Amino acid sequence: MRDLQSLPDYALLDRRGLAQGLFYPRRQVSRPPPGSTDHRVEVEEGVRVACRFYPLDPSRPALLLFHGNGEIASDYDGIAPLYHRIGASLFVADYRGYGGSDGAPSFASLIADAHPVLAGFHALLDEKGFAGGRFVMGRSLGSLPAAELAAAASQRLAGLIVESGAPDLARLRERAGVAASDAEITGLIEAHAQRLAAIRLPVLQIHGEWDEIIPLRHGVAFHQQLATDEKELVMIPGAGHNDIGWVGRELYFEALARFIARG
Repeated sequence: MRDLQSLPDYALLDRRGLAQGLFYPRRQVSRPPPGSTDHRVEVEEGVRVACRFYPLDPSRPALLLFHGNGEIASDYDGIAPLYHRIGASLFVADYRGYGGSDGAPSFASLIADAHPVLAGFHALLDEKGFAGGRFVMGRSLGSLPAAELAAAASQRLAGLIVESGAPDLARLRERAGVAASDAEITGLIEAHAQRLAAIRLPVLQIHGEWDEIIPLRHGVAFHQQLATDEKELVMIPGAGHNDIGWVGRELYFEALARFIARG
């Protein structure tokens, strides 16, 4: 399912306490709305994470979405129809400790669990005969597992979408006040940067002009670091971190529709 030996030692961030404050898990279970289905993906023996699938036409594109912190999959019950309007099915994955998932979140599991979740996404689409392009998307915190998959498991993916995110670790070190001379953390940051450098998928970034949580400059820095030949950064004027989809709804979904049309 995955080769954990190939992953950098992301648990270092948990051991050192740098992941504190990254997670705000909210446990909540609800019935899926008509037409949608719930799924539980085993990410480790005895541990399952909850996912919700909002299907559309099997011939159209499908997005695997890793949501932001403080969110859960069912928060997308009212948002999924907007993805349907641009012709996309939506599969939203929770993290450990979120929604109806087992366990408790950690930085290491945030990254590692993305692989079995992707496998579950592919298996479900294959079973249902979905033939459209498949994309991975990450919002805010979710940009980290999404970028991991774009770098290491891109074979069946048509593109990466990053919304209000900057999936590098340098920002985390800055936020935690860790000295640049810290060899352990510096080594992990460099290993992670090398992983991001492996991204060759087309990338769409959408970022709010006045994002107060992950400032636009971090999104720009990630954009400049990307080695892929196909990349686009769409800035939503006047938008912050959590109102980006509403302040700039038209521009936001126009950019998404244009990007997934390639699939």
